[in-house]
Amino acid sequence: MLDNIIMYGSALLAVAVIVYMLIKKMDIKMALFLMGIVLLFISLFMGNDIVLKDFEPTGSILLDPLQVIVQQFKSTLTSAGLIILILGGYTAYMSFIGANDLTVQMLTKPISKIKSVYVLVPIIFLIGNVLALVIPSASTLAILLLATLYPVLKKAGMSTLSIAAVIATSATIVPTPLGSDNVAVAEELAKHAAFSDLTVTQYVFSYHAIISLPTLAFIALVHYFWQKRMDKKIANVESNEEVELEEFKEIKGSKLFKTVYAILPVFPIIILLASFILEITTHTSVSISVEIAVLVSFILAIICELIRHKGSKDVLANTEKFFSGMGNMISVVALLVAASVFVAGLQSIGLISTLQQSMENIQGQGFDVILPLILVGFTALIVILSGSGIALFFAMIPLIVPLADAAGISPIAVSVPMGLAGNLFRSVSPVAAVVLIIAGTLKVDPLNIIKRTSVPMISGVIFMFVLSMIVFL
Repeated sequence: MLDNIIMYGSALLAVAVIVYMLIKKMDIKMALFLMGIVLLFISLFMGNDIVLKDFEPTGSILLDPLQVIVQQFKSTLTSAGLIILILGGYTAYMSFIGANDLTVQMLTKPISKIKSVYVLVPIIFLIGNVLALVIPSASTLAILLLATLYPVLKKAGMSTLSIAAVIATSATIVPTPLGSDNVAVAEELAKHAAFSDLTVTQYVFSYHAIISLPTLAFIALVHYFWQKRMDKKIANVESNEEVELEEFKEIKGSKLFKTVYAILPVFPIIILLASFILEITTHTSVSISVEIAVLVSFILAIICELIRHKGSKDVLANTEKFFSGMGNMISVVALLVAASVFVAGLQSIGLISTLQQSMENIQGQGFDVILPLILVGFTALIVILSGSGIALFFAMIPLIVPLADAAGISPIAVSVPMGLAGNLFRSVSPVAAVVLIIAGTLKVDPLNIIKRTSVPMISGVIFMFVLSMIVFL
């Protein structure tokens, strides 16, 4: 009885601290590390063993919780962490050589030829999602789209709030094997017997894409009708204040140069997609990993730079941007490790096994949808309150397989809807960075932007959830 009180009390307190820090936009990594260590100490004083695969105790209970951190860093850095670091390096290098800007320029330039205002709404939404492959940060992408598209869209006659809404929802759920969340999920699912040796490419193209692509098309359609309805319903009073936009300099060069450099940022995805298609059509045994695809693309980019700059020695010196970009992603790796330590703490005090037993008792009673629904609902609440879903999702990744196993459902039925919900609900939060940046730039009330984003995004979540349950349960 006392053990149960300690277990539930400490778990609730730990979760409350994490949620509080998420809502207050404080650094979640340290909270996860601290609460994980506290839970591990509580479990040891309860007489429990530390629940961690291949755990090597130090011989001192005072040092064992720290040993958990060390082991988790070692295992993460040799798996999902390495991929995330390499992806960060490649993105930074693409930004430095101007390839990311060229991709934006090439994709957005034809927009000026489209004259129908409301046809532009779904088009901009879908183009923005494609650009999220290159610029994963929603805030950075919003700034670029405002700089490149705002004057064009205003000239076409689109209302300021429609522009704000479509740009705020641009970076959502595009399926990409280069996403750090997808990398982490695939790594976790690969530990499941049914998904042994699952790669992030297989996860994205075999599971994620069959839900996310129809959902994106559905949201684009809802956007069209909702923005049109809102513009008719509300006499939109445009602000007379001058909008100050970050200057976007058009990159000059030959058509060949622009085409090659615009393709470079997405070249790893092209390689991975081609490899995936060959693998399932010809049953070839050659499987290209994300790391290999990125490194091949990086070498190609260096060759292009050498040709562009006529063999200048500065080209090789500038490759340092790749490695400094890797360093910038270490915080994401640390978040993964912190989440694993926190979950190890929850497992060690016995909470996860208790939850598993509870879910095993309702197996076969027609409640398969309950676990995904609860997690999506919890995600919605935290994302709307905090404006960010990525930290919560990373914290939950180590729980996906054990909870799904206990509920008797596929882990995919948990990972896909929860991951997509976090990204979709972000633009429904009035405190999300992307919403605040757009509101500040366009001189509009964040709540007025939310009125424009809420219906497309919530409709998308409902569509996505129902489709996920139909396909994966």
